[in-house]
This record gives sequence, C-alpha cells and structure tokens, in this order.
Amino acid sequence: MKPVHALLTQAFAYMDAVIDPPSSLGRMTIADLAAEARAQELWVLDPGPVACMILTDKGDTLYLGKLAVAASHRGQGLARVMVDHAVARARALSRPSVTLQTRVELTANQAAFQAMGFAEIGRTAHKGYDRPTSITYRRFL
Repeated sequence: MKPVHALLTQAFAYMDAVIDPPSSLGRMTIADLAAEARAQELWVLDPGPVACMILTDKGDTLYLGKLAVAASHRGQGLARVMVDHAVARARALSRPSVTLQTRVELTANQAAFQAMGFAEIGRTAHKGYDRPTSITYRRFL
C-alpha cells in the first residue's frame, strides 16, 4: 500500500497551490488507503506503480476516484488506459455509466476527461463554500 500512497501523494501534490479547499488526499493515511482498497476496487499499473485508481460501485454508476499517473509516465495514455478499464468494469457490473469528479480549478483535467467522453452533469460546493468547488462528470456506456 505504501507505494500506491506515495504515487497518489506525489501526483496530487501540485494541487495544493491550485485548489481550495485542499484535497482530502492530504489527510489520507496508508491505513485509510488500505481500508478503501478492501471496501472498493483498487487498480494499479505496475511496475512502480505508475498509475492507480479506486472504483466504487454506487449501484446506478461506477465511481472513478483517486486516478493518478506518475509524473515520469504522463503523456503515455495511461489515464486513458485506466478510464477504459473503469468502463470495462462498469459494463461487467451492468452499470450504465462511469462517474468522476474534478475540481473547478483543474481545467486541464476537465479537458482530458471531456476528451475521453465524459460530460459535465453538475457542480457541487464543499461544506462552508458558497461557490462550486467540484465538477461531476459522467460517461454513459
């Protein structure tokens, strides 16, 4: 679990100076990640790991969270590989869609998800904020 936690921490670190409020990943311990991995589906591309994601069956959709690609492997299509796998898992679970969220400030992530077939379906605000802080995207199968 420690290498996956390190990948997530490193991949999300740049967000600290960009997003408000800070990512919940900053509070996630290795034990927290292990608990999530037991409760949901943790997918990892090795060696390294070089990419990871957590998939959560929400009943009406498969939620894709904590998608990360190592800086040394960005630009090689690994995020698309992970998203394609999430789509395959959604189909295997007979779910009609894959859903994810990204922060309002992360415009490059928004463009990447749109290029992979996701469409915005809503915006939400974190507790204590009077403006949207996250965008929800869905890709129907």
